[in-house]
Amino acid sequence: MDKNAQEMFLNFILQRVQEGKEDEAREILIENFKKQEEGTFSQKEIQEFIPKMISLLKPEKLEEIKAVVKNFAGDFENK
Repeated sequence: MDKNAQEMFLNFILQRVQEGKEDEAREILIENFKKQEEGTFSQKEIQEFIPKMISLLKPEKLEEIKAVVKNFAGDFENK
């Protein structure tokens, strides 16, 4: 994922996290982007990322985000 796509994804998610959880979500996402760039982002990270992010999201936004993350994960698996 290029920097522009990362920024768009980051902003998309941050707009949908619970109030006061933005910094925690940003930190998790930036760490995962770093691992992607280093080539160390694996299925293990995806499995850890999902529950963490779900706990930070607004419940009413969960289905919308699941669809986007599924697409994102599919792009990751195709590389």
